[in-house]
Amino acid sequence: MLSKKPEMILIDVDGTMVDSVPDLAFCVDEMMQKLGREPWGEERVRDWVGNGVERLVRRALIGQLDGEPVEADFERAYPVFLELYANNTCKRSVLYQGVREGLDYLHAAGYALGCVTNKAERFTVPLLKALGIYDIFAIVISGDTLEYSKPHPAPLLHAAEFFKVDPAHALMVGDSVSDVKAARAAGFMIACLPYGYNHGEDIRIAKPDLLIDALADLRTELEQAA
Repeated sequence: MLSKKPEMILIDVDGTMVDSVPDLAFCVDEMMQKLGREPWGEERVRDWVGNGVERLVRRALIGQLDGEPVEADFERAYPVFLELYANNTCKRSVLYQGVREGLDYLHAAGYALGCVTNKAERFTVPLLKALGIYDIFAIVISGDTLEYSKPHPAPLLHAAEFFKVDPAHALMVGDSVSDVKAARAAGFMIACLPYGYNHGEDIRIAKPDLLIDALADLRTELEQAA
C-alpha cells in the first residue's frame, strides 16, 4: 500500500510497460549465428534482459548472467547487435495487458508522468512512438541521457527536478531490483509488477512498497491513497 498519493509517477519500459524480449532475443540469436555460434532462444535471453543492451550482449557471449566475455569478442559482437536491433526495435515487442488502460487513466487524472529506462535513447524513443505511448510522457530519460542510469538515483532525481516535485511525493513503477534500488536511493515510493525482467527472481524479495498485477491496477491503489 502507498503511504501517500504521489504527485509524479515515473514508469520503466522493458518488463514494465513493454515485453521487448521477442525482439531482443531475435537480435541476440541472429548475432550469435553471424558470429558462428549457436543461438540461445527466447527463454534463456529473457533472464538476461534488464540492464541495457551492452550488458545483454556480454551475457549472451558467455551464456550467463554474471561475468565478462573476452573483450575482443565483445567489440566484434556489439556493433552486429546494434545494427540488428536498430532494424528490429519494435517488430515483435508489445505492450503488456493493462498498460494502455493504466496510462490513459494516469494521463486523464493529471499526474506528472515520466519514463525512466536503461535502454539507450536511440532505441527507446522509436519503441515508445511505435507503440503509441511516447506523447503521454512529459519527459523520457533513457540509459544514456545522463552520466548514470538505474540503479543510480540520478535519473529519478533528474525527473523530480524537472517536475519540481519533492522525491518523497514521487512514485517509481518498475519490475526489477534495479528499479527498487534506484527508488530507495532517490527517496521515492516504489511499485512493482511481477511479470517483468528480474533475472528469474521474484520481485517480492526486494520488498517494494506496492505490488500490482497490471499497470491498470494502479488506479485503485491511487484512489485509496491518502
